[in-house]
Amino acid sequence: MSRAVVVWLGLVVLAMTTPFDAHARSRPPQRTLRRPSIRSQVPIATNTVWPRQEVMDLAVRAYRCGRDAGAFDGSLLTVIDYSLPSTEKRLWVLDLARRRVLFHELVAHGEGSGENYAVEFSNEPGSRQSSIGVFRTEDVYRGGNGYSLRLAGLEPGVNDLAMERRIVMHGAPYVSARAVNALGRLGRSWGCPALPSGISGRVIDRIKGGSAVFAYYPDQRWLRTSRYLKCSVVNVASR
Repeated sequence: MSRAVVVWLGLVVLAMTTPFDAHARSRPPQRTLRRPSIRSQVPIATNTVWPRQEVMDLAVRAYRCGRDAGAFDGSLLTVIDYSLPSTEKRLWVLDLARRRVLFHELVAHGEGSGENYAVEFSNEPGSRQSSIGVFRTEDVYRGGNGYSLRLAGLEPGVNDLAMERRIVMHGAPYVSARAVNALGRLGRSWGCPALPSGISGRVIDRIKGGSAVFAYYPDQRWLRTSRYLKCSVVNVASR
């Protein structure tokens, strides 16, 4: 083969390869695709509001005391913070074992306890006031307020007449945003922790049958003397 032919073939090969090679050299390096992290695949809870730390600490202390004495079944704890106004969601249902907030709802107080804020509490029949302290949920029934949950008060002199007073958890139309808009507060019960009608049945079915309810207010006498906050399992068990 002549030298001219060899040169011509080399030019043809160069012409065919150079554009491709130049493009390959100028192309940016491929980015490595990363799998999403495990954390990004976990659904984010939409309800992450917990009770204030001070209230939460007291509620868990009371729950553990009662649980150790055999007063409660399971890991559910309902917390009501009556130091908050009725216009705020102040009832929580917590699953302590799974560290989850199951419900966070409005709840009414008794008409004898105050207007938007509850400031007075009673264990007396006919007072129409709410009671504070530690309760145990009991059975359900249908009565004048519809589907209702009986509450047993566990603290002598504080809430132990709850059954006699018919203090129950039930739904009520006056526990709603509409009531707040009309009244500037929720409507009030005769001492029962009344819930919004649309959610009350679900809450009741979740907590019925022996779970703990902790109704808080910064009443200094109760905080100093409660068996469940100054825990003696022997005293609690022999109530």
